[in-house]
Amino acid sequence: MTHCELGLVTDSIPIKDSSLRPWQRLEAHIRNLNASVGETYKVLFVTRHGQGFHNIMEAKVGTLAWETKWALLDGDCTSTWADANLTDEGVQQAVDTRTMWSRLIIEGKMPWPQLYTSPLQRCLRTTRLVFADIASKEGQSFRPVVKELLRERTGRHTCDRRNTKSWIEINYPDYQIESGFSEKDELFDPNSRETEDHVMKRMRILLEDIFTNEPSSFVSFTMHSLASRALMQVIGHEPFRMAPGATVAFLVKAQLPSTYSTTSV
Repeated sequence: MTHCELGLVTDSIPIKDSSLRPWQRLEAHIRNLNASVGETYKVLFVTRHGQGFHNIMEAKVGTLAWETKWALLDGDCTSTWADANLTDEGVQQAVDTRTMWSRLIIEGKMPWPQLYTSPLQRCLRTTRLVFADIASKEGQSFRPVVKELLRERTGRHTCDRRNTKSWIEINYPDYQIESGFSEKDELFDPNSRETEDHVMKRMRILLEDIFTNEPSSFVSFTMHSLASRALMQVIGHEPFRMAPGATVAFLVKAQLPSTYSTTSV
């Protein structure tokens, strides 16, 4: 597609209507903003997966030992971290995040977002724990889209090597896998780690795809620590490290053809 300009929106004033809840006013305001020719506005919710077994191991052995030895292995005698799953604490973090989302959607009348998730197991599971129960209660479709570009920085570290497409289809049959998704992980290189600059390029391609092809103005990404910081840089927000299970929202404007601008919601 044509390169687009992306950026945080910092000077947008929602519609003042006391009959509407704050999120309803924001939704109406975004509809008005999207009437502008050549501009598209979306609220992007970024959720980091809950704590994984790889996080536990790195904290235990230290970053240097993790990077040079343990991250290259599938696991040890007590746990496995290849395509790392959630720990019990990680599950609880996702459940706590579900409580926050439930208040926003059920009590706050926030619009139901289109769900996208990284194909790595810790994100697939976090997405289910956070959103499936709310979707059932609200009569919404729970059909997250599995998107390759949302994955963490890849290469060398086995925690960032995804399972096969068939494995995802068997274990997450209610998820929609994007077109062109390969059976095996073709992005993972056991000998070379993806650069941070390349992750940023991935995030730009992802956002240009979303702003071009996704009709919903409210979009949720379940993703990873470094990848989320790369996304923040692309939209012009100062990057920060998200806590496991945390969610942050950005109002982002895209101008075609050109860059991104952002603000926290």
